[in-house]
Amino acid sequence: MTEEILINVNPQETRVAVLETGVLQELFVERSNHRGLVGNIYKGLVSRVLPGMQAAFIDIGLERTAFLHASDIQLQNSEESGELGFANGIARLCREGQEILVQVVKDPLGTKGARLTTHISLPSRYLVFIPGMDCVGVSQRIESETERARLREIIRAAAPVEGGIIVRTAAEGVNDSALIADLEFLNRLWNSIRENAHTKPVKSILYEDLPLMMRCLRDFVGEAVEKVRVDSQEIYQRICRFAEQLVPGIAGRIELYTGKDPIFDLYGVEDEIQKALERKVPLKSGGHLVIDQTEAMTTIDINTGAFVGHRNLEETIFKTNLEATTVIARQLRLRNLGGIIIIDFIDMTTEEHKRQVMRSLEKALEHDHAKSYLSEISALGLVEMTRKRTRESLAHILCEPCPICRGRGFVKTVETVAYEIFREILREARQFDPEQFLVLTSQEVLDLLLDDESSSLAELATFIGKPIKLQVESFYTQEQFDVVLM
Repeated sequence: MTEEILINVNPQETRVAVLETGVLQELFVERSNHRGLVGNIYKGLVSRVLPGMQAAFIDIGLERTAFLHASDIQLQNSEESGELGFANGIARLCREGQEILVQVVKDPLGTKGARLTTHISLPSRYLVFIPGMDCVGVSQRIESETERARLREIIRAAAPVEGGIIVRTAAEGVNDSALIADLEFLNRLWNSIRENAHTKPVKSILYEDLPLMMRCLRDFVGEAVEKVRVDSQEIYQRICRFAEQLVPGIAGRIELYTGKDPIFDLYGVEDEIQKALERKVPLKSGGHLVIDQTEAMTTIDINTGAFVGHRNLEETIFKTNLEATTVIARQLRLRNLGGIIIIDFIDMTTEEHKRQVMRSLEKALEHDHAKSYLSEISALGLVEMTRKRTRESLAHILCEPCPICRGRGFVKTVETVAYEIFREILREARQFDPEQFLVLTSQEVLDLLLDDESSSLAELATFIGKPIKLQVESFYTQEQFDVVLM
């Protein structure tokens, strides 16, 4: 499967699109005034310890304090590990006012602060350096035992470092000198961070991860990537320099895009972004998905829609569910949906069909960089899954709650607002004695009051013995109104 990476740059925002066989699969957005924090290392200050939650709040200089769970604190020996069984385990591991070296593993999401760990890890192109550990691991995606043994031998024979090393998938087939150069780079970087930790004040950033376009080259550009196209001359030159120093194997695949049309328009990415913000996702067969993001979870509902099939109902349902699995996997990546996800497949009666649908979903998720866990189809036809989330979803990055419906996704009907106006007038009439009432409302509500509800309005005016005047306010939303005493 061939991949392309498109990098669109402007002064305010960088966007990176990952395409597979010409179809958008993932989108990363980084804005200059709101860069992601994942991977950054800080010299934090423990501001509060919560034994009941086995966690602590750490001040790292951000607007909200960050969260550190006891399980994310690196233990120095096995004796300390046993102490976590006690209720006061977190109190033994850190105390208020203590300085602590932490790394961000999850960006602030919604009202929650960043998630931290003291298990520091520093990635390079081929390796991940883990201070405080003493091991050499190899990515499970490297299947050849001969290659795994070769890579371990190279790392063990190299100059010793104070920490553990994990060999990344990208290191498969790489020569000794490239791996040793990576190892030396990580060792120098860690020594620099440790030095900064001693000299910089508390709540300072000690290490900032690479900007988005560099991270994508480091983490995502493998043998499957055919081209990396950049639409900025300045960023193209920076990327080329970065590639020559750290990822020389991909330098020949980087291209500067100089076309007249915006690069995302040329590849249809802008249209796909707009579609990714909609609830309804069409299927080629005529069915569709409905995706709803809530605070607690994301739900995905599958419907046959206009698809009527050719043989029988069970076959129609099976084919719709089967087609939905690949679309769901793509939408999870594209929208960056994480946390708890509930998929409501159309009910299937054949066990073999259920098994094939689950295997298809598992296979479709294999290409996803984020880890996920799937349960089997329940008796209600539901599949519960979790997907690791380290950054905001696409909708949360690009959108905000509607100021009219306040995130509910719907507004009160004009009838509901009209009846609220009637009740407000009655309420005011019982407390005050004005000469008349003036109702300020939207055009839609005013039209209803003068048409279908005109007799009700007249009866109300007669009942309270006061005239009721209406006035349209063009800037009012459908739910807004005011009753003015005159």
